[in-house]
Amino acid sequence: MGAVRETLDAVRLVDHHCHGTVAADLGRDAFESLLTEGEAWPGISPFDSPAGVAVRRHCAPLLDLPRHTPAEEYLARRSELGRREVQRRFLRAAGTDVFCVDTGYAPDPLTTPREIAEAAGGTSYEVVRLEGVAESVQTAGVEPDAYADTFRTAALEAVRRPGVVAVKSVAAYRTGFDLDPARPSEVEVTEAARRWFARGGRLDDPVLVRHLLWTAVDLGLPLQLHTGFGDSDIRLHRADPARLTDWLHLTAGTIPVLLLHCWPYQRQAAYLAAVFERVYLDVGLTLHHVGPARAGGVLAEALEITPFRKLLYSSDAYGVAEFFHLGALAFRQGLAELLQGRVDADELSLPDALRIARWTGRDNALRVYRLEADGPEDD
Repeated sequence: MGAVRETLDAVRLVDHHCHGTVAADLGRDAFESLLTEGEAWPGISPFDSPAGVAVRRHCAPLLDLPRHTPAEEYLARRSELGRREVQRRFLRAAGTDVFCVDTGYAPDPLTTPREIAEAAGGTSYEVVRLEGVAESVQTAGVEPDAYADTFRTAALEAVRRPGVVAVKSVAAYRTGFDLDPARPSEVEVTEAARRWFARGGRLDDPVLVRHLLWTAVDLGLPLQLHTGFGDSDIRLHRADPARLTDWLHLTAGTIPVLLLHCWPYQRQAAYLAAVFERVYLDVGLTLHHVGPARAGGVLAEALEITPFRKLLYSSDAYGVAEFFHLGALAFRQGLAELLQGRVDADELSLPDALRIARWTGRDNALRVYRLEADGPEDD
């Protein structure tokens, strides 16, 4: 093991974007549905995917099973231990001290930020999903001409809760980034709200999504944006972060913008981070889906031109605790191989490589979110 890997293994990670795990014991169908961003197809098991293979290879030993154990034996042992013990083992193995938890997506009851922190022996913070705030305003009932002010007030109340450190938008899912970058007028917002209220459903009006993004700027907290890879609800070609360029010009110098996941657009995200002072990126979610074997390739593309203070770590773990462990493992292994290779080729000094490893795994997130590792753990 090289010096870079030893350093990365010792770094207590900051997972700047993740979710809770399902707060129930999972049968095979439910577990397999959480292994994939796609749908379960008859006769095709998500265990027969890069993520499924990585679970059997790298997670089985933490359940006292041999590497590559069959799926049936893996699930039987998982059930025998129970979800709380499984979560404790994988969260402790991840070596993560700090979790920034997106609480805005919960089709099933999930563990809370506090429960994640307690299982890991670390600290948790909350990320507020702004689409959820907007939809709560709409559900509660408000006149269209009062929507903008009511949403702003509700968003301010949400971000003032103890432990909230950032906001997030899933505009990539709702409209994509082919949006007029300008702040919409009050008249435009009122008319769009009128249309939305008459139609109902989730927030997917382009004017109101623009209004949401500009409200995020006004709130002043770091803004996380889903980009790239996601489930079938997304239109991938519209989730290219480069489509945000004009909006980033208009908002330059305001808030930090964190581009999440990015694959297959990690190079476009790297360009944005290289040319805009307050743009950052990660390749979370991607890493546990490609597995440790390919993590280095994804990270290499992300780091081709990204300033070293601009790349952060996230797992984007959701639903199953295995993804906290796999995300951390793939990140450490992939980044160590990349940096050690540059050291061995005399393209990077060892002190620089060790500094980059600590920045990326921990220090960059602490700086951007102004976090204290032993801060609040409020739900």
